[in-house]
Amino acid sequence: MRLLTALILATTAIPAQAQLAEPLSREKMGAKLDAVVTQADFSGTIGVDESSHAWIWAYTRVKAGKTDQGYVVDTWRWASVTKQVVAVLVMQEVARGTIDLDQPLSKYIPNFASANASKITVRQLLRHQSGLPNPDDVQASAEPMSAYYLPAYKGNRDPLTGYCAGKPKSEPGGNWSYNNCDYIIAGALLEAVTGTPWPKLVQERISKPLGLRTVGVYPTKGITHTGFVGGRPETKLDLSSFAASGAIFGSVQDLLKFDRALMSGELLAQKELNQMWDAQAEMGYIALGQWVFDAKLKDCEAPVKLVERRGSIGGVQVRNFMALESETAIAIFADKSEDDFQFGEIWQGTGFSHDVLNIALCVKADKNI
Repeated sequence: MRLLTALILATTAIPAQAQLAEPLSREKMGAKLDAVVTQADFSGTIGVDESSHAWIWAYTRVKAGKTDQGYVVDTWRWASVTKQVVAVLVMQEVARGTIDLDQPLSKYIPNFASANASKITVRQLLRHQSGLPNPDDVQASAEPMSAYYLPAYKGNRDPLTGYCAGKPKSEPGGNWSYNNCDYIIAGALLEAVTGTPWPKLVQERISKPLGLRTVGVYPTKGITHTGFVGGRPETKLDLSSFAASGAIFGSVQDLLKFDRALMSGELLAQKELNQMWDAQAEMGYIALGQWVFDAKLKDCEAPVKLVERRGSIGGVQVRNFMALESETAIAIFADKSEDDFQFGEIWQGTGFSHDVLNIALCVKADKNI
């Protein structure tokens, strides 16, 4: 396999705002990304949205001179970036006064059959401190994925009475423990409070106002962008089973538009943004539906305040970053599983995520490039 030279898929004009001093040109940023992509054997799409432009680069697989994995439609699983979107919807209800983050779930969804429904607060749910069961723990006999996410699953996926309402793993309020049930229940919470299913809220409050034409929620026909596990096409999944924890799909361009609207206050006022981005350092800087931390990048003179949301389903991975001071968004989608491609950890000062962010945020045109 070789990587094609990056293809510029779109250049989107954005109203001028304060931007990074002496930024790289599209050509120079693309050349630097090409080098990092080649070294890492990356296959997927990278998008960078600065204050005056949005640039997309696609790196496609090549086999016998023909592409066998193209990104013409450029529609990807957003995977757990779905949680970031759902957290925004919950915070919109907090702003309306219909949800209090420190009230128990039983106040809003009295039919939730969990033994701890009266103990788990909304804040604990969004911060993965609920102690609810984890669908990832449902084992499959012959597949690498949990049986919960496979078409043949015979269990009960109803949020209020099914698997997520089963015996809790721990008492709520302790250290965070990643868990898809938390956001499956957050989707049920939104429907109980608003009377509207959460996928419709995504369309009414986010997709339509922002003009996100590619964004939808599984199940749907024809949008099944698959990835690779162990070099082979992934196992067939029931993508609707991820529900409010991971069932949104859309393009890189639309994810960048979402990021920009979030940073600009179009989706939430600063008060609610502050609450959602209230990171707990003692718990690894986890906030509500995302992580917020100061990152030391190689060529930046000072740490960069980042919001990060990552996700992975089967053979598709995503990293979504917002650099708050510069109002820059970086979204990366890869078509390889976590075992086949590693993004690395930014705090370690190395790895693919670090190198892409360093190019997008720190390397300037007046440096030796």
